[in-house]
Amino acid sequence: MPEYSYNATPLLATKQIASENIKLLAKGKVRDIYELVDNKDYLLFIATDRISAYDVIMKNGIPEKGKLLTQLSKFWFKDILKDSVRNHLYIDDNDKIKEFLQIKDDAVFDSEIRDRCLIVKKHDLIPLECIVRGYITGSGWKEYKKDGTIHGMEVLPKNKEYKQCEKLETPMFTPSTKAEQGMHDENISIEKAIEILNGDVKLMKRIEDLALKLYSKAHDYALTRGIIIADTKFEFGYDKATDEIILVDEVLTPDSSRFWSQKTYEIGRDQDSYDKQFLRNWLTATGVAGQDGISMPEDIVKRTFDKYKEAYEVLAKN
Repeated sequence: MPEYSYNATPLLATKQIASENIKLLAKGKVRDIYELVDNKDYLLFIATDRISAYDVIMKNGIPEKGKLLTQLSKFWFKDILKDSVRNHLYIDDNDKIKEFLQIKDDAVFDSEIRDRCLIVKKHDLIPLECIVRGYITGSGWKEYKKDGTIHGMEVLPKNKEYKQCEKLETPMFTPSTKAEQGMHDENISIEKAIEILNGDVKLMKRIEDLALKLYSKAHDYALTRGIIIADTKFEFGYDKATDEIILVDEVLTPDSSRFWSQKTYEIGRDQDSYDKQFLRNWLTATGVAGQDGISMPEDIVKRTFDKYKEAYEVLAKN
């Protein structure tokens, strides 16, 4: 297992990898995505050390975060979920990536590619954020206290009164829109999601069932490592040739999930987390949540790095 250091300089943007054959296609909140000019079937996903909260990217980053996210996603793709769903991975080995991209400059490769890049097969993207909630927390808890619903949906069983952070008897699939950079994801109903899928009710049901299945498998595995996956976000592509739903983007990382400590879990309060909750709490407490140009103080950066590193090591270690 690679070792990652807080003393590393955060990579906030890729600057040297671009060439005549490697062109920047898009910049997400965390990832820089490149396409190959002479091979349009594949994409380069490079995870930087940027971090966002409340749909806003912080001015400074978390050292080695992109590497931790990439290696954890790779673990879920290739180990725990490999028999449950097809994924978009094509090349994930450093040496093979270097050979495939024909990169001669070791310094460029080490600074912008090593451990933070995946070469993936391009698929038609399903334009939904596929969120699964297994516990009642965050915005779901706020809505439940106010209206008795989560995501506008009835919470089962009807006669049960849930407490904060309590496990739902049945995990809930709560989709949202997939917003462009600078825009906000919007929670939507299943009916609206079907509309986005051009009225394809069967495809919507397949997506929902798959997301719930993947969450349950990951949740059960994580419990054996002392971590509770409270909720997570999946993204999917579609292969028209084979009629398969493909797991894409990142998967089950501290960026896309809420990870809690099973050891200290207690219903009725906020939980000890292995994700960016430290950052969210600080932004809320200081009244700057959702504002642009915010720099994190060093203690928030360090604690976030420590939690991301711990989550990776606990979940993915042999």
